[in-house]
Amino acid sequence: MTDRNIHVEPATGRAVEDEAVEIVERKGLGHPDSICDGVAEAVSRALARTYLDRFGKVLHFNTDETQLVAGTAAPAFGGGEVLEPIYLLIVGRATKSYDGERVPAETVALETAREYLDEHFPELDVSSDVVVDVRLGEGSGDLQEVFGEEGAVPMANDTSYGVGHAPLTETEQIVYNAERRLNGEYGAEHPELGQDIKVMGKREGDHIDVTVAAAMIDAHVHGMEEYREAVRGVEEFVTGMAREYTDREVAVHVNTADDYEEGAIYLTTTGTSAEQGDDGSVGRGNRANGLITPNRPMSMEATSGKNPVNHIGKIYNLLSTEIAESVASEVGGIRQLQVRLLSQIGQPIDNPSVADAAVITEEGVDVADIRPEVVAAIDEQLAGVTDLTERVIEDELSTF
Repeated sequence: MTDRNIHVEPATGRAVEDEAVEIVERKGLGHPDSICDGVAEAVSRALARTYLDRFGKVLHFNTDETQLVAGTAAPAFGGGEVLEPIYLLIVGRATKSYDGERVPAETVALETAREYLDEHFPELDVSSDVVVDVRLGEGSGDLQEVFGEEGAVPMANDTSYGVGHAPLTETEQIVYNAERRLNGEYGAEHPELGQDIKVMGKREGDHIDVTVAAAMIDAHVHGMEEYREAVRGVEEFVTGMAREYTDREVAVHVNTADDYEEGAIYLTTTGTSAEQGDDGSVGRGNRANGLITPNRPMSMEATSGKNPVNHIGKIYNLLSTEIAESVASEVGGIRQLQVRLLSQIGQPIDNPSVADAAVITEEGVDVADIRPEVVAAIDEQLAGVTDLTERVIEDELSTF
């Protein structure tokens, strides 16, 4: 085992599950911030594959500054229209020339962004409802040395940190899975439900309130009663789903800003609020584990769009989450685990400046008794950090 600087200590304070109030949020696939995350990450993967195909290695790039400017729409029962298109700007850096060969980085980015939007938003006409623009500054092939020698562990590009936790609380599980399953199994059978779904969970004691903002698609809703029925369907689905994750009392509230008498409802033409006044940016939404969790330490880094070779803002946030999940499942007696990884610029990414694990154990288990197992498990995960790069490029890990 390499002599890595791994600390395992008892956590201070109570487990989140025992705190009086817990707040959890997830911004769904069609939220403007998540659209930016999704496009930025899709472009990141495409650039990485392009470099690998042409040069056998990933070159310097980042696409983590992608921005969205909302359009204007006129939704109407039975089908409305987009009046002014959404504007999506892919911003970052890319190596456009290497070893005497030009690389069509911006063309790759443009094609990938359009493909991503077309695949995930069936009611969005990519040819007319959205303008996709690309501004990738010239990255330098000379920056390749920061990735390390071929076959060697890359060097950290920054002095930064990542943070992860496991296992998820009941409230976290409900919030995460509510959006994923609404945009999955439920949405597949209910075309009236758009992809812009935001879920907010609040637990006070043993009572959980789940508030869902669900965009409905006007072409599939032909009147107010159909709209109200669609809202009830979402409420019933989330209520039933929540029972799979908790025995606590759960109340579900859907589209609480609706005013039926005034006709002010969450009706959209494209399935996202990006069509009407809601802008977006990479990194303003979910953290690397797919949640926003103010009860826990979080990193402010934008994970999506960063290069997956040595950019700590991406790698250590994904890795710390993976470590926490792996250790919590493999080592007995852990009730809650928080992992922090700190890099030092220029040092190998498998040897962090510090890997810190704060543990809350089950009753009757002492941290000292399981410390060797935790240290060994963390060390094993750090040793395999370069595998994470390949998994990110192959779209096996979500960044938001």
